[in-house]
Amino acid sequence: MAAKRKKTKGKTKRYSFKPGSLRRKKKPKSPRASAALSRILRILAISCAVTAVGIGVIFAARAGFKFLEKYAKKSDPASQITAVPKLVNPPDWLNEPLKQEILSALTAFGEDLKPNKDAAESVQHNIESLISWVYDVRVWTTRDSLLIEAKWRKPLAMVKLGLEKFYMDAEMVVLDYVPMPHLPIVKVKGLAVVPRTPPTGKVWDCEDLAAAVAVLSLLDRRDRLDPSAKPLLDEIDSIDISNFKGRENARFPHIVLYAKDNTEIIWGAELGDWAQHLEAKDEDKLAKLYGYYKEYGSLQSGDKYINLRDPLYKVPLPIDKY
Repeated sequence: MAAKRKKTKGKTKRYSFKPGSLRRKKKPKSPRASAALSRILRILAISCAVTAVGIGVIFAARAGFKFLEKYAKKSDPASQITAVPKLVNPPDWLNEPLKQEILSALTAFGEDLKPNKDAAESVQHNIESLISWVYDVRVWTTRDSLLIEAKWRKPLAMVKLGLEKFYMDAEMVVLDYVPMPHLPIVKVKGLAVVPRTPPTGKVWDCEDLAAAVAVLSLLDRRDRLDPSAKPLLDEIDSIDISNFKGRENARFPHIVLYAKDNTEIIWGAELGDWAQHLEAKDEDKLAKLYGYYKEYGSLQSGDKYINLRDPLYKVPLPIDKY
């Protein structure tokens, strides 16, 4: 009889066939991983808090600066002061209409006149761009004033083109028309036709007009040598350059001045051209004219004309004896 085998006891694995039973079970997280995650979360929370605080500080600082700026403006007396514009050493011939034109240009673009650097720069720009009568403008401030210093252009001649009038100074700069009845400004007649009106504040390159202005500048300089005497230019009404360079008739005088009583003052050729036309020197013409003015006290003495062209000392010709 065969011996019966002993059944060996052994562990047998049981398998479940339920859905999902074959998936691996997740291992529980270790305490070390949980601690690391917690630290990361805390760091992120702290960073967010710091960022929020920083943004808050920035907005608070901006608001604080605006408040301080408003408070400083309210508490600063200078910000409430309207600056008084003052012209430094203006010429004695400056009249009220021209003065008002300059002062009105100070706030031409709506600037608020305050005694500060910004206002001074704005005023200087306005004057330089709008006023042709001045140059080398400088503006500075005091506690309650805007001081304006400049060099001035004095008008010598007046030109009329159609219905428009404008002045010329000794440097041929065009000045806008402002009534100046107290100044000896001479009308220019016989000007050649010009294509357009020149802009104010600019030099006008016009040959025949320049010849007239050169003669008037010579008279003006001579008048200023004796400030106590009445200026000879006060006697001059107009200057005619219609025969400039003999363009109408080579034998007739190129330049003629007219006194206020219509007396002709025959100047002759343009300055510097006296020798070409066998005339008196320019300085001799000037001396003869002022000699006449001194002797009679006026150019309006009833004479039909005053001839300055003939040389003072002529070499006698044989025909002169008879």
